[in-house]
Amino acid sequence: MELGIRGGGFLLAEVSPDQVYVREEINEDHKQLKRMAHNFMTKEVAPKIEEMEEQQEGVVREFMRQAGELGLLGLEVPEEFGGLAMDKASTVVVGEEVPIGGSFAVAYAAHTGIGTLPIVYFGTPEQKAKYLPGLADGSKVAAYCLTEPGSGSDALGAKSTAVLNAEGTHYSLNGTKQFITNAGFADVFLVYAKVDGKMTNFIVERETPGLSFGPEEKKMGIKGSSTRQVILEDVLVPVENVVGELGRGHVVAFNILNVGRFKLAAGAIGSVQVVLETCLKYASERKQFGVALNTFGAIQNKIAQIATKTYMAESVVYRTAGLMENGFHGLDLTVNCSKEAGKALEEYAIECSLNKVLASEVLDFAVDEGVQIHGGYGFIQEYPIERMYRDSRINRLFEGTNEINRLLVPGTLLKRAMTGELPLLQAAQAVSKDLVSVGMSDAEGLEGLNQMTQKAKKLCLMAAGLAAQNLGMSLKDNQYVLTGMAEMVLQVYAMESGVLRAQKVQTLDVSDEHKAFVEKAATLGAFEAFVILEQQAKEVLCAVEKGDSLSTVLAGMRKLVRRPNVDLIGMRQEIAKYIIEKEVYPTNY
Repeated sequence: MELGIRGGGFLLAEVSPDQVYVREEINEDHKQLKRMAHNFMTKEVAPKIEEMEEQQEGVVREFMRQAGELGLLGLEVPEEFGGLAMDKASTVVVGEEVPIGGSFAVAYAAHTGIGTLPIVYFGTPEQKAKYLPGLADGSKVAAYCLTEPGSGSDALGAKSTAVLNAEGTHYSLNGTKQFITNAGFADVFLVYAKVDGKMTNFIVERETPGLSFGPEEKKMGIKGSSTRQVILEDVLVPVENVVGELGRGHVVAFNILNVGRFKLAAGAIGSVQVVLETCLKYASERKQFGVALNTFGAIQNKIAQIATKTYMAESVVYRTAGLMENGFHGLDLTVNCSKEAGKALEEYAIECSLNKVLASEVLDFAVDEGVQIHGGYGFIQEYPIERMYRDSRINRLFEGTNEINRLLVPGTLLKRAMTGELPLLQAAQAVSKDLVSVGMSDAEGLEGLNQMTQKAKKLCLMAAGLAAQNLGMSLKDNQYVLTGMAEMVLQVYAMESGVLRAQKVQTLDVSDEHKAFVEKAATLGAFEAFVILEQQAKEVLCAVEKGDSLSTVLAGMRKLVRRPNVDLIGMRQEIAKYIIEKEVYPTNY
């Protein structure tokens, strides 16, 4: 785990392989938990996907109850309140399995993440004792109510209000919440409303008078999930149901979204694995021109690309799981720890946003190529890839759109730079001075990739530093440049995570074939990330520099983008062959 490295600090530090947590390190408890989740999803939930898609009453709710009985709803709930108190890696290994059940994954994620965690992290001991046991065992289901008809990404623009009564015992809530997952059957609602203009979070129980619901939304995908309006008309909520500090509900909302983004990414990489397995099966059975589809290079190339992008995304997710677990070390969740929890959740906000963006876009790439592999049958509802294609699209909107998450990355980095938390501008200036000493590396293999990663960091810092220096305060309003900066940071984090994982795997007790796979996947992923980084850096530099200064900067950039020549096509061929033979995404367990 990256001890001592602040959120976003990976840009400045040279991280070693032993500092990161990787998938291949999961222990026997994780594996048993994963097998249990897999069996539940494949044997119980997946056979009822059609019933869920038709929204047959009670099906999803019953599966939530069963998941609670298995302990799958209480992974992050303290043992004192009926949970398992497991680590962040546990939530990832389970999160990867849940997408096997189609839309059930949406109900599960909303409940275990943004629905339950506000109480886990920000609730009082009394609130935890009252609500967490039911949320952990599945006798109660939670929903998170932030979005409103007129405020989506602009969460602070919400209009719902909460007014304290004359007796000082209850708040009267009024307003409408939009697109609320689990609204059709949830028992506990985490509702955000403004008290004297300041956002506050409340626990609202379903049977409270004045609480009503709109009809089920007719959605493009995730049709098996419940999505309704939650309408509040003079809903009286006891003062003891305020979560966190009065008037500081934004602290709860935004920090819970951080962990929600991380958990969404875990579900997305699990979904990609389901997509890949579906495509592998179809490509082995479908014949064209007298031979199986999986014998064609064009199809193999798609399979290799999906697998490579999956490797990079899961490297990021498991690395972030290690960071977050380290950040929560020593936190006592049985007491009122809202301030400490808020700081821990905020620390890796950048990494959580990067997780969400990368994994959701990898999933969209995978389902799109999955439909293409299926050809015309991919457009037919009889084939599961058609549903997967529709279901995937929501992930780029959930938990803050990918555009908002991209903007959060440079915004947070610059804020931390201005407060002295991260010496980003100093590092950027140092890179510009050191460009004259940058040379071509003759290192090969993983060491060569590591050196590429360090150059990638320097390129990212140089471009971002010049943007901040030349645009000044106007940078915060220049979303063209900010999104370019965010893309550079994303590619650096993915590239480094993939390379460090591959280096660490070489030292672990795993098979030689798995070591070979991760080295090839890391190489392909790093080169693809570097190409995107180079393009984004050049665009940013051309936007913020002009004339001779631009020519000088681009000359320096050319030193940073030099990289060895590698047979990437040959590596894709080898990865495709390996995965087609295994018929699943390789996990080494």
